[in-house]
Amino acid sequence: MTDKKQYALKVQGAIKHFGNLQALDQVGLELKKGERLALLGPNGAGKTTMIRAIAGRLKLNQGDIQLNGSLGVIPQEIALYPMLTAYENMQAFGKMSGTPKSGLKNRIRELLEWIGLEDRAHDLVSTFSGGMKRRLNIACSLIHKPSVVLLDEPTVGVDPQSRQKIWEMLEELSHSDTSLVVTTHMLDEAEKVCDRILILDHGKLIAQGTLDELILNTIGSKKKVVLTTKQTAESIPAKVGSYKLEKLKEFKIRAEIDHVSDDLPNLLLHLKQAGLAVEDVQIKPPTLHAVFIHLTGRELRDA
Repeated sequence: MTDKKQYALKVQGAIKHFGNLQALDQVGLELKKGERLALLGPNGAGKTTMIRAIAGRLKLNQGDIQLNGSLGVIPQEIALYPMLTAYENMQAFGKMSGTPKSGLKNRIRELLEWIGLEDRAHDLVSTFSGGMKRRLNIACSLIHKPSVVLLDEPTVGVDPQSRQKIWEMLEELSHSDTSLVVTTHMLDEAEKVCDRILILDHGKLIAQGTLDELILNTIGSKKKVVLTTKQTAESIPAKVGSYKLEKLKEFKIRAEIDHVSDDLPNLLLHLKQAGLAVEDVQIKPPTLHAVFIHLTGRELRDA
């Protein structure tokens, strides 16, 4: 039997009905200490239901949730008091979370420095930009040093600079053994930042693993090569050597290769021997976006 202490969070056989709608259908997940887990799926897949169940905001019809330690919840909506200062907000959340009064001042100071708002500590939150509010929102949920943090779209509605800052903060947070469960529509962010990925669709867990594992088990690890030629696509053969050529649009074709160092020179040689002049080459490795479309047939934001 697996020792539950090695997991920060464990969900087994989660089932949730809303009338005739089955929002979760035997969903399980395991989150290790310090792990960053992306919870992905199209709209209506069950992500929010899972987050709310873990947070204790709704009761499952069936299943078990085990949490080793304390929980922090960072909602998609900004949950701050606009007519209080940043410091006063953190003070209020510290008291509500039961943070010992003796260490609260130091904890607030530490977090304000961490989110880069120490010089705005005594300014009203209503004067803050969206990115500043989002960072403060995160800090208020971390005031009690939770071992597991649920983040629902943590970078929604912020500029690229703020988005990068937030992900840097979360990466630093995971290095302190804090475990993260993140929902996001930014597949490139999930791909770069999270250790493992879970994909839900229609309430079912349809895939989980590292990015490399998901790629290997779905679309394969071949890299796509897009080539711009001097010839129109109509005049290009369907195959050169062992490489199949897919005609994209005028002057552009696509092929698949396993290894750039070996296959690309070989592909270019075959194209040259076939009388095709290549003007530009773009190499596109497999992506999480391609995996997601393969598994669900939908874009992430599709209903």
